[in-house]
Amino acid sequence: MISGPEAGQTTRIAMWSGPRNLSTALMRSWENRPDTEVIDEPLYAWYLARTGLDHPGAAEVTEAGPANLDQAIQACLLAPLAPNHISYQKHMAAHLLPEVDRGWLDELSNCLLLRDPRRVLASYTKVRGEVTLADIGLPQQLELAERAVVILDSDDFLTNPAGYLRLICDRVGVVYDQTMLEWPAGPRRSDGVWAKHWYASVQASTSFGPPPPNAPPPLPERLEPLANRALGIYSELFAARTVL
Repeated sequence: MISGPEAGQTTRIAMWSGPRNLSTALMRSWENRPDTEVIDEPLYAWYLARTGLDHPGAAEVTEAGPANLDQAIQACLLAPLAPNHISYQKHMAAHLLPEVDRGWLDELSNCLLLRDPRRVLASYTKVRGEVTLADIGLPQQLELAERAVVILDSDDFLTNPAGYLRLICDRVGVVYDQTMLEWPAGPRRSDGVWAKHWYASVQASTSFGPPPPNAPPPLPERLEPLANRALGIYSELFAARTVL
């Protein structure tokens, strides 16, 4: 049996990512532990209700809720259902709008998951044509960096998933378990209602794959100014990343 540093102690892990990253695969990894409850983007319904952004399935996501910010934050602070003692929360950094009070973040072990923004934009713009810097979460990740116990780059992680999972576990104070390296294919009851729009690849997966072998693909010219601004923030975060 896996246990935390103290029996019954709740560990709340918040992994703050941009879109089209390893975030859902990491959620699968943690959910495969016998002591962990996962929460899939608990601020998403509120974020869409507040912004009115045209995301795939936006009305269904908002209806599924919680579309109330206080309720969404409260869900992040609840203890997981027994026998679990770890709450692993997959968050999109974009959901941290300026009006969101940041005090509750101190109750979480905050982690950042980075990815080259050119890869993010190449993938994300296949689903959403109009994208801003805030949409991909880099300004929010830069703000969160001072709270982060670990800053991961997805390409680094994929070169040594076991090593980086051990590192995360050490930083948040839980025992590593090798069951985190594989998971059954298919959907999960814990997946958000948006899974059908975004999770096809991860639902077909059973483990982490290798890092991409090629350079990021070229972007349309209209995206170059955005990509250059994003790369400036990413480079600052990348320099501060946690490495083995």
